[in-house]
Amino acid sequence: MNRRFAITMGDPCGIGPEIIIKALMERPQYIDRCIVFGSACLAKHYAKLLGCATPVKAIQSPGEAKSGAIHVVDPHPVAVEEVPIGQVSALGGECAFRYVRAAIDCALAGEVTSVVTAPLNKEALHLAGHQYAGHTEIFGEFTHGDSYAMLLWSKQLKAIHTSTHISLRDACDSLTKQRIMDVIHLADRTLKKTGYDAPRIAVAGLNPHAGENGLFGDEEIKEIIPAVEECKKQGIRVSGPIAPDTVFLRAYKGEFDVVVAQYHDQGHIPLKLLAFDEGVNITVGLDVVRTSVDHGTAFDIAGKLLAKPDSLLYAIEIGEKL
Repeated sequence: MNRRFAITMGDPCGIGPEIIIKALMERPQYIDRCIVFGSACLAKHYAKLLGCATPVKAIQSPGEAKSGAIHVVDPHPVAVEEVPIGQVSALGGECAFRYVRAAIDCALAGEVTSVVTAPLNKEALHLAGHQYAGHTEIFGEFTHGDSYAMLLWSKQLKAIHTSTHISLRDACDSLTKQRIMDVIHLADRTLKKTGYDAPRIAVAGLNPHAGENGLFGDEEIKEIIPAVEECKKQGIRVSGPIAPDTVFLRAYKGEFDVVVAQYHDQGHIPLKLLAFDEGVNITVGLDVVRTSVDHGTAFDIAGKLLAKPDSLLYAIEIGEKL
């Protein structure tokens, strides 16, 4: 059975190449089981800077990989000198997009079991002409699934989102009973895959105090409560809506296993406060398993060998479970 997974390098101008080499140096057991999709030249460059003893080998497809080397599929070759380290650039955006597309194609073909993504930069992606808000939307475009969602995962707290990279106004308008039900189901299925027998799911309210019985908004009454009640009838262990200013604390203290957040920042702020270096971003609901670091390209420290591979290692671990 094929047990190789893919790691995409993300924007080569950021910390992606560095944290990949560091992760493989820290966990050498992954070397024979992963295929890096990215710049072979940069992988060799960072391997040399970091004193990595394992050779880096460029290959055309995962089927060529043998043991004893870090294997890199490079769909958009560039020289190290061409890469503006630490800067937003169209080149970085184009490379990042090509790496992800190549990894997705290999996953759909069964050549890798999952895809772990290092960070890309949205501005660079747009400069290259790829009008996506991020990895989640690229995977949504080129893979398959009736519905998908972003799940942020850490040991301390987990949050799945009904909406992500859209304006707050649009997020409010997109909140429907069906979408909330879909996300509750995605949370339940994903946690069961990773060992939770009966996940305890909390649904956050949208408005202050979860609307206070309609005093501060009626989205809870019209959309959220009906979704929660329907999912309860289907046997899912779900509670809510719960006031968003307390639900994450209650989950952190162990009352719930995951929180359904109603918009991007509602879920991201508590996760990044608690687990900025260790958090994992998972796209759930698609036919390709995708996990990712939950941090950005960190252009300010790119090339300085200061980046930590913790989030990438945890993303690999969660991808294995899924």
